Amino acid sequence: MSVSHASVHPVEDPPTTDGANNPPRARMKEIQGMPGTPGGLGLRVCQFVFAVAALSIMATTSDFPSVTAFCYLVAAAGLQSLWSLSLAIIDVYALLVRRSLQNHRVVSLFTVGDGITSTLIFAAACASAGITVLIDNDLESCSQNHCTQFEIATGMAFVCWFNTVPSFLLNFWSLASR
Repeated sequence: MSVSHASVHPVEDPPTTDGANNPPRARMKEIQGMPGTPGGLGLRVCQFVFAVAALSIMATTSDFPSVTAFCYLVAAAGLQSLWSLSLAIIDVYALLVRRSLQNHRVVSLFTVGDGITSTLIFAAACASAGITVLIDNDLESCSQNHCTQFEIATGMAFVCWFNTVPSFLLNFWSLASR
């Protein structure tokens, strides 16, 4: 066998472009907010904190099970908190071992998960806001209910959604730019 190895006889890698018309594609830098960056970890922690706040505030009221929208908010906030906590742990690991999370499959998983959870938490927050307005303004029965807690929990769910959207958009952009 007279096969030469590249380490013995180096061979130049031919350029992948045909000149100045098609410059080689540059890899996108890691933008803060993407998986595996300190900004991404910050977004995940904020998502987790606000989802847990919405969940705990709503769950501490005695009459939330009587309204389906409030039950939906508790379920969506619970799912969002689990998703954000698990991705925050992955981000911490990636930062500690200095590993990039820009793998196509990982970014695809993050994008789909962020899209689903952000849609769920937004829908739950909107439904809860509608019911809260109904109870407060239309029925004027806030004296019998926990309107302040309902409003605070709904607000926390919206803030959680505001923190989830940048994660989804950055992951989607990263996925689309490949």
